[in-house]
Amino acid sequence: MTAANSGKPALAGIKVVDLTQFEAGTSITETLAWLGAEVIKVENPKGGEQGRNASSERKDADSYYFMLLNANKKSITLNLKSERGKEILRDLIRKGDIFAENFAPGVIEKLGFSYEEVAKINPRIIYATVKGFGKGSPFEKNLAFDMIAQAAGGVMSITGEADGRPIKPGVTLGDTGTGLHAAIGVLAALYQRTATGRGQKIEVAMQDAMVNYCRIAYSRQLLTNKACERNGNSVVLGNAPCEVFKCAPGGHNDYVFIYTSRATNSHWERLCEVIGREDMKADARLATPPMRADHADEINREIEKWTSRFTKQEAMEKLGASGVPCGAVMDTKELSDDPSMREREIFAEIDHPVRGKLWIPGWPVKMSESYVKVTASPVLGADNADVYSEWLGYSKNDIEALKKEGVV
Repeated sequence: MTAANSGKPALAGIKVVDLTQFEAGTSITETLAWLGAEVIKVENPKGGEQGRNASSERKDADSYYFMLLNANKKSITLNLKSERGKEILRDLIRKGDIFAENFAPGVIEKLGFSYEEVAKINPRIIYATVKGFGKGSPFEKNLAFDMIAQAAGGVMSITGEADGRPIKPGVTLGDTGTGLHAAIGVLAALYQRTATGRGQKIEVAMQDAMVNYCRIAYSRQLLTNKACERNGNSVVLGNAPCEVFKCAPGGHNDYVFIYTSRATNSHWERLCEVIGREDMKADARLATPPMRADHADEINREIEKWTSRFTKQEAMEKLGASGVPCGAVMDTKELSDDPSMREREIFAEIDHPVRGKLWIPGWPVKMSESYVKVTASPVLGADNADVYSEWLGYSKNDIEALKKEGVV
């Protein structure tokens, strides 16, 4: 019997107390939920997590932003400014395996739920925390969002045209990228706990995670003894071709990216054959990857003469079939509408109680013995009755009393 039909995914039985907000923290707990953990999102009774209303075009519905970061979770409400609310959170912590938060620096400590305090309550708990800057950094107390981390962590300095200004990449590496780093730490800590019986603190600073994404830039720095430069679409170590090329019919995203390896000439030779320029294989000026990098403009012009005759899909098919690394520049709509993406649940259909049915990105990691169906994010407090009953044994009357007191 497989995990898919036995109902036992990888993290079945793992309980997560989730105090995260916005994206960096919620990415940790959404990942854990997709691996089968029971994630309980603890929210303010008045409005819930701030991300619920961020960028929402409707007052009666959670934002798509929130929905995309909180799938497969449960929501309970709890007033952590009240002593009774804090007492209940301590009870939840006693039952939990993982605690996650990404409040601004100093906030969780003021609430009374620092790692030290939480570990006293439950020494087995794994405590995940994300901040903009690490302990000991001169900016330790600074606020940070995705783009701040990308600026301070080196990502923007290597993104953009060589003679242009630093550019923020379109993806949210600073937020989701940091969250995924933290999730890796949490999973390692869960495994280590099987041997030690103890939990631990997992800390990831957004700035620090960005450094990890820039490893290849540091190989360039070691070669030149200078800060890595921006190099447009080319890899920072230099190569040709390594660029997007125009395709028919010339729309905004009608391009194909073509790259040939620096390791050997095999990709380059195949490319020359596909575009009908076998003569370039014998050109002494283009004999090695470094030499081709010196003639990138000339090479790119010849390639684009060929790509402009085809759609990006046609170009990708022809080049890919010949063993040339390439990728059509797919926009978000093309990807979400792609039947193969939907069939593989890279995009999954959910049925939200307010928004209705829609397709959202699913979880890309596929496991032969662990499957979790993607489900909609919870409306605020949707799981109060179930969680407080199952975790803490509260009766319906207990929950009603707490509601009247403004605790939940």
